[in-house]
Amino acid sequence: MKSWMTPVVGFALFLPATAQESTIKVDVDIVNVLCSVRTKSGGLVSSLKKEDFTLFENGQKQDIKYFTRETDLPLTIGLLVDVSVSQERLIDVERQAAYQFFSSVLRDKDLAFLISFGHEAELLQDYTNSRKLLQKALNELRSNGQVGGLHPGPVPTASQPRGTILFDSVYLAASEQLKGQVGRKALVVITDGVDQGSRYKIEQAIKATQLSDAIIYGIYYVDSAFYNGGYGWGVNIGGGGGEHDLRRMAEETGGRMIKVDRKHTLQDSFREIQEEMRSQYALGYSPANGSKDGSFRKIDIKLSDKDLRAQARKGYYAGGSTE
Repeated sequence: MKSWMTPVVGFALFLPATAQESTIKVDVDIVNVLCSVRTKSGGLVSSLKKEDFTLFENGQKQDIKYFTRETDLPLTIGLLVDVSVSQERLIDVERQAAYQFFSSVLRDKDLAFLISFGHEAELLQDYTNSRKLLQKALNELRSNGQVGGLHPGPVPTASQPRGTILFDSVYLAASEQLKGQVGRKALVVITDGVDQGSRYKIEQAIKATQLSDAIIYGIYYVDSAFYNGGYGWGVNIGGGGGEHDLRRMAEETGGRMIKVDRKHTLQDSFREIQEEMRSQYALGYSPANGSKDGSFRKIDIKLSDKDLRAQARKGYYAGGSTE
């Protein structure tokens, strides 16, 4: 593996020496929106047609030029696994469930990559369709949390331990791995949602994901024994901390957060994500406002059946950068 340093963020992403170079990239003025539709009871609906959708940008109706169901589009999945100290005892379960997920969801035209993150981010496997390579990478998941320690240099958060760079990892996966790729793109993030030491803020991680036309599925997985045992260093998990941040990243990009508990296993969570990915619609349109002014444009999707609910990203940035 070779290391690569991001000058702005200051953390290393370790790239395999055999990283693939044949990835397709596009540069067109089309806004792509992935959308899932559910009934009032939460059931997925996968049989709608183009005329069932009406799409608005900043309140102005847009002409939907492209419409397809998920089976017509390739899928690129980035799995981000939290391997910080707080997640150490969950890694074996995550490894097994993730392999089952990859084995079930990946088809011939799909690709996946794997990133682990704790006090640093590591690309364990670049784009591949090989279950064998993904399993090998999953076997390399190891805790790399850092207890204590300070940021190098005079930064505002220098008094905090650099333990889990969640926001940095999402930012990097979106801006370096997914931006410019074609088809459907998703980041599946397994974590307790606690961020310690990221240089990027949650808003920047969300923006990078929106700019890459990707969605985030957050799997909220907490080792309660770890925090109850007094090793949480005062960090705030639960509804007001990690769970809230993970839910926000997911919902603002068009995905959702799934909580793992005694009645709802990690395998159940992966199964739900798989079902949703296979029940999506892809909508594409050329904005009536063609100005690339970097502004955030709100997206609203209405359905002809008022009893159905559309789940999609809340908007996009019209040009500009991830900064």
